[in-house]
Amino acid sequence: MLENILTVGNYVLILFILIGVGFVCNKTKILTSSSLKEMTNLVLYIVTPCVIINSYQREFDKNMLRGLLITLAAALLSFAINILLTHLLVKDKDKRREKTLRFGAVFSNCGYMSLPLQEAMLGEIGVFYGATYIAVFQIMLWTYGVILMSGSIKSISLKKIIINPGVLSTALGIVLYVFSISIPFTVLEPIKYLGSLNTPVPMVIVGYYLAQASLRLKGVSAYVSLVLRLIASPLIMIAILLCFGISGDIAIACTIAASAPVAAATTMFSEKFDGDTTLSATFVSITTILSIITMPLVVAVAAMI
Repeated sequence: MLENILTVGNYVLILFILIGVGFVCNKTKILTSSSLKEMTNLVLYIVTPCVIINSYQREFDKNMLRGLLITLAAALLSFAINILLTHLLVKDKDKRREKTLRFGAVFSNCGYMSLPLQEAMLGEIGVFYGATYIAVFQIMLWTYGVILMSGSIKSISLKKIIINPGVLSTALGIVLYVFSISIPFTVLEPIKYLGSLNTPVPMVIVGYYLAQASLRLKGVSAYVSLVLRLIASPLIMIAILLCFGISGDIAIACTIAASAPVAAATTMFSEKFDGDTTLSATFVSITTILSIITMPLVVAVAAMI
């Protein structure tokens, strides 16, 4: 147990050193808010899709396809349980705060925080399963997430769900994998080079925003949401996996995704749909800092099953 905690903790610490670089870049004005927006777009539309596509460039294996389907089912079931618990437990008189806290409790930073850790611990197989979780995340984000924050089912855009870079790249990657289609070397190598930016760039972005965020949470509902995001959510994932006898790489990859701090999308959706943007930025920041303790613990538990 201790060995697993130290192993995961070491990887998380590496990520936090990279976050520290972003923090310093903010304080020294090496980076600006406008440059961060462009870096975010680079990660969202180029880097992450390259990582996902590259992870599916492997020989077809029925067992791995089975693992992919298990990851898909576990992610969907985990989201369903988390949504139910969040609506039962997260209550606030201020409805702007309530919907922001519920959103943050449900959606983890499974792209920025999880993919780098999955890749560091498990290699390409970690990204292989992590990409599937991200696809589920994106679908839930643009369906349930939009309904929650806007208060109306009419706000859902099927187009945004389908053309989302995470969903598109995962769908493309799965097609290439299932039909054993190999990308030519001269195309695959640039994809790998761009994908290698997936660990440092997102962490620098997180660090930049941490440097300008408040670190004070107010209200019982905020702390309930925090516990749901960092503790309950990954434990629910582990329980689901245990029920179906799933262990190994799949269990570790899924738990890493479920144990990540509040998604950066919480702030973006709060701004777009009149949520509490100040609270969302604080929520993202505090859970990101606390995850250096919680992620090693819960991922170590997953490594033992």
